[in-house]
Amino acid sequence: MGTAERREGPEDGVTGGSTTRRGLQVPEGVGPYPRGTGAAAGQQQPGYRPLWIEEPARRRRMPDPVRTAAVRAVIIIAVTLMQAMVAFLCTLAESWLALPMVISSVASTVVATWGALDVWVTRQVWNQRHGVVSVPSSTARSLRRERRAARRQAKAAKRERIRRQGSAGQLSHP
Repeated sequence: MGTAERREGPEDGVTGGSTTRRGLQVPEGVGPYPRGTGAAAGQQQPGYRPLWIEEPARRRRMPDPVRTAAVRAVIIIAVTLMQAMVAFLCTLAESWLALPMVISSVASTVVATWGALDVWVTRQVWNQRHGVVSVPSSTARSLRRERRAARRQAKAAKRERIRRQGSAGQLSHP
């Protein structure tokens, strides 16, 4: 492996903006040294292209209690699958361990089912306690608007009817 040599400028021996490696032009900041540690620290290099671009997460992070329940469930399910595999292999080998392993696999399956349900219940409880921002669809919103307008009209008609009956001078009980 050869060392990178700086290409000198046409005058006064000033270092240029690129490094030569075995005949290849490599932009400044790309190479064995981290960006910002060389002579051009703090300057924007014209040919610099980052290795990756940060993108926002597609989904929000799970709440802590839900994530804890999910990790617990995954571990329990993994242990259950290993127990089932060992029970199967012990059965094939006609080992005395087959019966205890089958019994423990059945019990572990019940616990794994509980773990999966625990994730679901924990998520539902968290959503209920902390609320979830939900945006109703436009059709639901318009239906609600129509129902509200119909209720307002019905109340106004009822008020008008009561007002007309009161102005006739009639008593409520004849």
